[in-house]
Amino acid sequence: MSAALAMHYRLKKPAISLIVLPLKLFHLWVSLPALMFFVALTAMLFKPPDLKSFPVDRVAFCALVLLLCVRSCIHRQSFRTYPATWPLLALLMVGLWGALTQPNNPQAWSLFAAKWMVPFVLFHIAGLVFHDERSLRRMEIFLLVVLVYLSAISILSLTGATSLIFPQFITDEGIGIHTDRARGPFLQAVANGVCLNLLGLIALDSFRRRKLRGVVAAVLSFAVPLALLATKTRAVWISAAFSVILLACFGPTPKLRRIALVWCLMATLGLGILSLRGIGADAITERTLDRSPVDFRTEMYSAGWQMFTEKPALGWGNEWLIQPEVEKRISAFHPEYYVFHNTFLELAVERGLLGLGLYGWLMICMFRLARSGATSDESGNAFTNAHFRKLWPVLLGVYLLNASAVVMNYQFVNAVLFTIAGILAAQTAGGRREPSLQKGLVP
Repeated sequence: MSAALAMHYRLKKPAISLIVLPLKLFHLWVSLPALMFFVALTAMLFKPPDLKSFPVDRVAFCALVLLLCVRSCIHRQSFRTYPATWPLLALLMVGLWGALTQPNNPQAWSLFAAKWMVPFVLFHIAGLVFHDERSLRRMEIFLLVVLVYLSAISILSLTGATSLIFPQFITDEGIGIHTDRARGPFLQAVANGVCLNLLGLIALDSFRRRKLRGVVAAVLSFAVPLALLATKTRAVWISAAFSVILLACFGPTPKLRRIALVWCLMATLGLGILSLRGIGADAITERTLDRSPVDFRTEMYSAGWQMFTEKPALGWGNEWLIQPEVEKRISAFHPEYYVFHNTFLELAVERGLLGLGLYGWLMICMFRLARSGATSDESGNAFTNAHFRKLWPVLLGVYLLNASAVVMNYQFVNAVLFTIAGILAAQTAGGRREPSLQKGLVP
């Protein structure tokens, strides 16, 4: 009898293993939301829209959303809304309508995801994933690692050491634009510069809190200003100078003001070294004096303004309708695709005052996140504490200043900005609920 039972167990054991192993893998996957979040962000970093390859960013994004849905069902978490939810949702619906009302175009859906879908989703799930000091520290480390990487490849691009740049598609002249600049994995110099600027400000706050120190801090204090110069993009230079000078003069703490002043000196020193050694100095000077982009943008701005005044309320609609109309109004330039190079002007032409009003409402809600949420995590040493909130308007200012020179359809940049905004919004909402709960417990 015992032999028969043993034989029966041995026959069932492989079948049990086939069931147990997937369950273990599923449990591991569900228990690592922060890791999946970083995988999704990394996929967005290395998947620019011009790179024709497997859409790993969409797969990672969908896997992250599915993971959070499963966790929400298991832990019975409800969907949380914030003041910024409603303008974001309205812009998402408007963008979806624009994508649906034009011929099937993969680029239109890619832009819709980068501009509205990814920011909306990450804004609402970030607070669920990064809700304690340990997870926030991991997010901070991830952002600093990205800063080190982007700084390194930007300097390699400036010095001509392109053989050391990884991945190699960054140096492929047949993909993307700005091949003569430090464009990073975005294949776009402005996106690289905006990201360097935002992450550099986060690094400043990390140094203030003594989370970034030693050799890494010393190297970054010189490398980040040099990497920003390597982008050879005037809007990036202006926004970087604006942010650092603003912090040097009006920073929330004396230590942050001193650090910002050191960065100003390091940028000046780096520019001087480049001039003395002749490394990229001529290219930077030539880029500074280049008038052709200014002339093109002037024509685009003029055409865009004319189109806005003709249909100011609801705009012209989707790109399928706008592109032929712009082509009629531009005579000196004939690119394959017309871009307004201004986020606000593009919204005005596409959606009129409705789009501008919704975007303005969203930005007001975003700026209001600078107010303290007074949660336990925020009052600790996490990078989203009360001191960081004082730095938040500067980050938004950098983002909006660059948005006035380009269209902010950079997926990774939007993902990072709205992830941080979502963390701050969740902390603010938690800080408001805690006093009300305590008040309800008072007999």
